[in-house]
Amino acid sequence: MDAMRGYRRPVTAARLAEQLGVSERTIYRDIQTLTGLGAPLAGEAGVGYMLKPGFFLPPLMFGADELEALVLGARWVRRQGDEALAHAASNALAKIAAATPKDLRDDMADTSLWVPIGPDRQAASDIHVRPVREAIRYQHRLRMAYCDEQGAPSERVVWPFALAFFEGKRLLAAWCELRLAFRHFRIDRIAAAESMQERYPARRHELLKTWRAEHNISDDS
Repeated sequence: MDAMRGYRRPVTAARLAEQLGVSERTIYRDIQTLTGLGAPLAGEAGVGYMLKPGFFLPPLMFGADELEALVLGARWVRRQGDEALAHAASNALAKIAAATPKDLRDDMADTSLWVPIGPDRQAASDIHVRPVREAIRYQHRLRMAYCDEQGAPSERVVWPFALAFFEGKRLLAAWCELRLAFRHFRIDRIAAAESMQERYPARRHELLKTWRAEHNISDDS
């Protein structure tokens, strides 16, 4: 059940068996047992299985590796995200610690994995990261003043659907109304950004799907 919670789409018994280190026969048997106990599972053999929407699985105890992954990830976000995202990362860790059967706040504080600040790192409070994130979240058209690699300025209206965080850099993927094509924009080259407070005429997941196909990017990336 915990493994299946990590998938948004049906997952095959073969993939579950590989992930959990058991046979496919064991997976099929366990699925039947769980279904008989009333577990909210959907799917069938040969197609895949998934938890039905809305199911809540109580928090489980984290292993040492899981705990270190959570802390390291949150510390990276605090270094690379904007101020609001950094604050959210700290709050998320506090909620995770309080929701587990054993209070893990001391264990988290003692985790010796850190994300140093590199010499070329941009300010984490970059003022354009948050409006871009919010435009992606609400699927709003975004008006930008942008400078390309040669320093040439342009005015763009884009449909933002993804934001990649590299070490010290952020890259926006969007459909550009000026170029009528997908384009990538470095956040540090945006001079001004403003949400137009209106939804763009496409669905974000469809834009993302088409963009992945054009650039040969897998769903697991």
